Amino acid sequence: MELLNDENLTIANMAPLIRKGQLSPVELTEALLERIARLQPSLNAFITVTSDLALKQARRAEKEISKGHYRGVLHGIPISLKDLFYTAGIRTTAGSKILRRFIPKENSAVVDRLLAAGTILLGKTNLHEFAFGATNVNPHYGPVHNPWDLSRVSGGSSGGSAAAVSAGLCLASLGTDTGGSIRLPAAACGIVGLKPTFGLIPTHGVIPLSFSLDHVGPLCRCVEDAALVLSAIAGQDAPGPRSLRRGGKTTVPSSLKRIRGLRVGVPKHYFFDRLQREVRYRVLTAHSTLEKMGAEIQEVKLEGIQDTVDLAADIIFPEAMTFHWKWLSKRPGDYGEDLRTRMQSRSSQTAVTYLQALQRRQQYSDSFKKAMESVDVLAVPTIPIVAPRIKESEVKIGRWAENVRVALLRLTFPGNLSGLPAISIPCGFSSEKLPIGLQLIGRRLEEATLLRAAYAYEQSTSWHKMFPPDP
Repeated sequence: MELLNDENLTIANMAPLIRKGQLSPVELTEALLERIARLQPSLNAFITVTSDLALKQARRAEKEISKGHYRGVLHGIPISLKDLFYTAGIRTTAGSKILRRFIPKENSAVVDRLLAAGTILLGKTNLHEFAFGATNVNPHYGPVHNPWDLSRVSGGSSGGSAAAVSAGLCLASLGTDTGGSIRLPAAACGIVGLKPTFGLIPTHGVIPLSFSLDHVGPLCRCVEDAALVLSAIAGQDAPGPRSLRRGGKTTVPSSLKRIRGLRVGVPKHYFFDRLQREVRYRVLTAHSTLEKMGAEIQEVKLEGIQDTVDLAADIIFPEAMTFHWKWLSKRPGDYGEDLRTRMQSRSSQTAVTYLQALQRRQQYSDSFKKAMESVDVLAVPTIPIVAPRIKESEVKIGRWAENVRVALLRLTFPGNLSGLPAISIPCGFSSEKLPIGLQLIGRRLEEATLLRAAYAYEQSTSWHKMFPPDP
């Protein structure tokens, strides 16, 4: 299909054609499955491809739509899921050896919502083992390769989802974000990744990493698609104690391209420390673009943010250990060396350290939210570097040498620790033709404002229309 080779491959473009009968869900699904078969050996974006199920769902969607039973904008839209989401009758591996043969008996809450909306499941995507990493170099299923440069990482832990969307293997994917695992790979692969307000989307039926920091959100080719998926999956879930009882408006009408008067905060400390030169240039250029569109740029000071990485680690590791303790004690050899070593090194962390971290997190969150009172969104880099090479353990940033994992995560952790909504959108490319991401952080439950700002910037540029070359 010619549509698979350009920027038209979005939900916003495909849905009207499907509804009018001008595009067959079966034809679209077959074309995407053919593309997956062709590119999977190079990208390694999927762990499980559900070809038979997808075609069955596509035929059902086509029949329903032809009879006038159109369920909505996601009806007949082929998607993928990060392999953390429970899918009844389909294995859910979490990218691990331990769960290689685990087949859930039920779907996660969000999967049920997507299926009820009429989506078509193409498969389960590759991820960093148990979502516990930032590169998506998986010791059991192999690394996911960045569609823009196969020698580079896709970012993690939702790297398979990001690569699949970027390369046009699906129209959207669902990921999880504990320290940046939606926004980080979105930036590395040149797409849109949205982490909503904590609790806006239920995590029931999603294999956890850190229960107080885990978020669920969409990865898509454009902001409008992210808003459409968010609208379908947001809302309270009865089994989920951390699920919010209310949510904000999430749609992005096409008329909201103007952002005159929008207050955009720029925290020069921390977020602009140790950036690769081209990342800094592209993000500052994005600030200029927003200002020319009528946004008011103002400096914002954030207190205590320099402790972000250590604070996140003091919370994530003990919460992860509540899930992994039994396996780590009895089956340590079934973990990849990197993950096993990191968890074992933190296994003696005391309860006092964890509880103190939770107290510090509350102070951190309160301070962050107070700083946001004077602005509508923050505009900062998503990650300080372009996608590193798969075998790199350190990356050079000017005179600095920094651990790759820390470099990839340090600018996205604030969104998880604060619980505030954040989105990554493309804002340019490096001289090596690698994507660079702009991160917008909004106020609690103000996804509509966040999406409006992201949409306005996106529509003023052409970065979201760029498509990686076929491997």
